[in-house]
Amino acid sequence: MTDPAASPLRDHDPLLGRFRQHLETGRNVSPYTVRNYLHALEEFAAWRLGETGTAVDWVTLRREDFRRYLRSLGRRNLARSPIHLRFSALRTFYRFLLREALVTEVPLRNLSLPKPERRLPTFLTANQVEPLLAAPLQELARARQEDPETDPSPFLRDAALLELLYSSGLRISEACGLRVQDVNPGERIVRVLGKGRRERQVPVGRPALAALERYWAGTRHPRDPESPAFPARPGHPGAVSPGEIQRRLKRYLAAAGLDPALTPHKLRHSFATHLLDRGADLRSVQELLGHARLTSTEVYTHVSTERLRRAYDAAHPRA
Repeated sequence: MTDPAASPLRDHDPLLGRFRQHLETGRNVSPYTVRNYLHALEEFAAWRLGETGTAVDWVTLRREDFRRYLRSLGRRNLARSPIHLRFSALRTFYRFLLREALVTEVPLRNLSLPKPERRLPTFLTANQVEPLLAAPLQELARARQEDPETDPSPFLRDAALLELLYSSGLRISEACGLRVQDVNPGERIVRVLGKGRRERQVPVGRPALAALERYWAGTRHPRDPESPAFPARPGHPGAVSPGEIQRRLKRYLAAAGLDPALTPHKLRHSFATHLLDRGADLRSVQELLGHARLTSTEVYTHVSTERLRRAYDAAHPRA
């Protein structure tokens, strides 16, 4: 998807500009959600222009307009998930317009969408996680064999960040956004600002804290309370971006013999699945993940149940 910040359509539609500001400052959603929502709205506006030959007037649209759009998406044979994403963006946008008193109702209310597919989250086994977490330091050792002057800071940072993602189940955006003062090594707690500006405190394992200390000590991190825990580079005032970590993760996945297409979010899935496999209760996992609704966490119980079923089918003589 293109960056909405560079979109001419958004630049000429003040409502989309105001909506973006609302998402970024009012709701504190992730940059990826902002990007995806604005792209979905711009896609609808482009469809409307092609359908009617006129620019979209958000205030005058009615339910039938969105029914026609839904039918057009169906003719494109889109999967159900992308369709739901587009209408989630539209509903959120109209709730914003309603709050701003620019419309009197949400025209998409009660619009029937195709039932979404239920896909279980994929995760890494404990045996797969171990070589992945070890990969950054192993890659550093290999790089130093070729060039003893190799800068260790990105490898030490990546090792600490991956350990933290698996140790505490953080979203990649949450981990990259941490400040030094958010980490309490004595209490083994990290304070996280999650979706919807909801704050939570999550335990951190000793290996993750040791990796973080090794990173900070090895790069002479200033440890100013307000400075990012994971800067883009030593001495840089800004935090490393999730996109940079995703790009570097591919290198470590390949080194660990895993699929390079896996994302940092799979460590979050693995965190939740492994906790439930080892007896953690669902409500506790919900709080650790920062899910607003228990239904978002329940999908991991299906993962664990499915694994038990496969083990049963493979092992029981009368399965």
